[in-house]
Amino acid sequence: MKINTFSNDLPKEIVSKIKDIVSVDCEATGLKIPERDKLSLIQLCNKEGEVFIIQPDRKSYNAPNLVSILSNPKIKKLFHYARFDVLALNFFLKTKVSNYECSKLKSFLTRTYTDQHGLKNLTLEFCNENLDKRQGSSDWNKSINLLSKKQLEYAARDTYFLAKIHSELDKILVRENRLELYKKCIEFLDTRIELDQKGFKFDIFSH
Repeated sequence: MKINTFSNDLPKEIVSKIKDIVSVDCEATGLKIPERDKLSLIQLCNKEGEVFIIQPDRKSYNAPNLVSILSNPKIKKLFHYARFDVLALNFFLKTKVSNYECSKLKSFLTRTYTDQHGLKNLTLEFCNENLDKRQGSSDWNKSINLLSKKQLEYAARDTYFLAKIHSELDKILVRENRLELYKKCIEFLDTRIELDQKGFKFDIFSH
């Protein structure tokens, strides 16, 4: 796994390496976005398994090259928990992430034999790899040059296995005849994210 790190934005020459499909993940200072916490890192992994970690400018969040990938409808973006990541990317980068998929949604609809739908569980089941999540509670806002090798590897591995996981979950969606149901869920996710952004994070369909 090759890891590349950048400050502020992706270089233009890297954008050409992102074609058709890319795995995406984010690190933040906490889970209360946008009301309190900040977007700290964005990780991308292309289909060749090369990882690009970007630390945006936390004042301007101006990253036009990165935005050109996220907003490109011809490039499929693979997330694990898209509800959080897409909200953060849309809000801070002032963009509209297009053509994205969510492995957590797929897992809920397919892996009905378990209540464990975290990325660690999916990676172990489908890739036979054990993700070490101990680096997850880190100060991701310090300079990217000060992040340790273990921290960078942690951030990178959260994208490295996503393509394989999505592929395996897609097979089960087809097998269990739930692909169309998933498509309806992912179509609604944009609305669910907009509700989150406007403060309606509770279940609006509850009694």
